Amino acid sequence: MGATHLPQLKRFGKFGPGMLVAAAFIGPGTVTTASKAGAEYGFALSWAVLFSVVATIVLQEMAARLGLVTRQGLGEAVRSSSRQQVVRVIAGLTVAVAIGFGNAAYQTGNIVGAAMGLTLIVGGSLQLWSLVIGLVAGGLLFSGRYRLMEVALIGLVLVMSSMFLMTAVLARPDMGSLVRGTLIPSLPQDSLLTVIGLIGTTVVPYNLFLHASSVCKKWPDSIPTNIALHESRIDTMSAVTLGGIVTLAIVSTAATTFFGKGDLGSAAQMAAQLEPLLGGSAAKIFFAAGLLAAGLTSAITAPMAAAFAVCGAMGWKSQLNSWPFRSVWLVVLTVGTGLAASGLKSPQVTILIAQAANGLLLPVITIFLLIAVNRRDLMGEYRNGNLANLAGGLVLLATLLLGGTAIAKMFLS
Repeated sequence: MGATHLPQLKRFGKFGPGMLVAAAFIGPGTVTTASKAGAEYGFALSWAVLFSVVATIVLQEMAARLGLVTRQGLGEAVRSSSRQQVVRVIAGLTVAVAIGFGNAAYQTGNIVGAAMGLTLIVGGSLQLWSLVIGLVAGGLLFSGRYRLMEVALIGLVLVMSSMFLMTAVLARPDMGSLVRGTLIPSLPQDSLLTVIGLIGTTVVPYNLFLHASSVCKKWPDSIPTNIALHESRIDTMSAVTLGGIVTLAIVSTAATTFFGKGDLGSAAQMAAQLEPLLGGSAAKIFFAAGLLAAGLTSAITAPMAAAFAVCGAMGWKSQLNSWPFRSVWLVVLTVGTGLAASGLKSPQVTILIAQAANGLLLPVITIFLLIAVNRRDLMGEYRNGNLANLAGGLVLLATLLLGGTAIAKMFLS
């Protein structure tokens, strides 16, 4: 009996695809947004991080369950969501264009963020380090070895988490204020867009595609479905919760050291300013190293997620070493690296359009996901129950409100 369960225990002791999700959503955008939230509003918006963690766990669990039960990705589920060929083609193209374009735009920020962190630690040219980061990400992706990428990303997430948590410890936040801000929602004046930013950088549509496809590589069909689902749920909850704790650590550091002291600027400026404020170089190095790891993890996962989404939606092979898959991530990575290396640090128009696309896309993808996990022919006994549908419906409502508000604000501003 003990020998029978040894492989399961060995497998269970390892981190899984949940860490890829955490690696994807804790990028330079999250670091910047969380820093500004703390600097401008103190601990008042910490509740938005808690909501983001819960919403992410709800949606990612459904995506992982879909992948494990059907042995296909969310892109394939979107493509098969209707019997009408025209509807299937339109749905597939919508996902492919929005995810592909959006990730290419965000990839610029990922590359620049990682390069900024590296520049703060060792100096050198931002453009040169952007090329280096792009090459490192490309090398890992081109290897086509899921296990290698998983190990690299898990290592980077653990480094990133340690760096941001140590910075928060050095800052010595007021734990009472942090707990109150996390458990008691409030909306200070002019904070709505920041709340949308905190939630929008955590609950992202491309992570649903990444998770649904990657779980099949971690838990092959030789493993009983109920065991795989149990392990996957624990993996998802622990990894996303860790991501939420890291985000709270960034909010806490900014709230403790910058709240009430004027405009913060970028996350890189925050790292540089921590040294005199906290009386030593350690905080600056920790924060810059965290920013480097955050940018690099997102620079790897964003192209991979785009490739899973586009290939699945278009009916192409979603194997890591297939050329359709490699072609998609190569385009995303090349565009992001090229813009970053050119010195165009803030391609505002491109990123604003990408944000609008994501604001529209997340509710749409959530609807497709809810439809898929409620289909008896796809999910059988593992389809959604009433509680899961209620939780998913509430998250859908929130994404509709937030996405609609964000897009309205963009066009009215």
